[in-house]
Amino acid sequence: MNRPIDNQHVIEIKALPSPRAIKTKLPITDQAGALVVETREAIRRILHGQDRDRLLVIVGPCSIHDPEAAYEYAAKLKPVADALRERLLIVMRTYFEKPRTTVGWKGLINDPHLDGTCDIATGVELARAILLKINQLGLPCGTELLDPISPQYVADLISWVAIGARTTESQTHREMASGVSMPVGFKNGTEGSFQVAVNAMISARAPHHFVGINADGQTAIIKTMGNPDRHIVLRGGGGRTNYEAEHVARAEAAVAGEGIARPIMIDCSHDNSNKDHTRQRLVAHEVLRQFREGRQTIMGLMLESNLNPGKQAWKEGVALLHGVSITDACLGWNETEQLLHDLAAAITPKPVS
Repeated sequence: MNRPIDNQHVIEIKALPSPRAIKTKLPITDQAGALVVETREAIRRILHGQDRDRLLVIVGPCSIHDPEAAYEYAAKLKPVADALRERLLIVMRTYFEKPRTTVGWKGLINDPHLDGTCDIATGVELARAILLKINQLGLPCGTELLDPISPQYVADLISWVAIGARTTESQTHREMASGVSMPVGFKNGTEGSFQVAVNAMISARAPHHFVGINADGQTAIIKTMGNPDRHIVLRGGGGRTNYEAEHVARAEAAVAGEGIARPIMIDCSHDNSNKDHTRQRLVAHEVLRQFREGRQTIMGLMLESNLNPGKQAWKEGVALLHGVSITDACLGWNETEQLLHDLAAAITPKPVS
């Protein structure tokens, strides 16, 4: 038989450097490791109700495409995070993988040069370098896990992860979430359904066996014990919002069986803002109002924010504006900083004993 049976539509198969090789080249430092451990535990305390006075805020670019802009943003966010730490636990949004409804730029790991070459080997190394530098600055990082192989390269530098609206229903991602070492937020489905996120929380709590890779890049059987640190992320869907009190109450009832004290995070962007970045502020203040009026199941919120507001279209060979998103539109830094201070000021601080 002259005709090949498999890989008929595959142009090339190219080996990646192993996770061990990348981690050896860019090892986690004691300072970064301590921050990750400390932040994960602080998030768990919020999640399970030992800390009821603070909100977790995941804030930063919709996606990172320019390392220098990411470092500049982190340098601005760090002193704000320090100043507000008694009321807000701030984690920088460091997203390197972007799910697409059809096609488009898939993120810095997939196409770090923004030229369609999809140099993934460079992408995973660059993502790790960015995470290392931001953690070294003293600012914890959160991300969305999209590719099930990527965590082996970067997860030790991540304090919180999301499973996105398009992948919450995926068995692969539920299995992956059952084994990661940090708290996980499952977004409701793109059409707005809570149930897929609830099902994901139940699945990720359980042990699983699945195929993955080990530190040397070899195909391996992964056995997990289940992840007790899970929550739901309300992001709206189907053109409708779901951050209002009645939706939060319904979500609260839906996940009540999981026994998590504060299982609800609100994504202020996406359908909750009607995809208008300027409305994120309104959503955030409504979430805070509910929290202050006793909705203690709310653990925090997400904001899409960059150095400069709005978004720009990415086209190969066209120069990009500095600090402007090439995926979802974001709040600018000035408005973000003011919003964070406003939120913190409105939260009653914990009395000093």
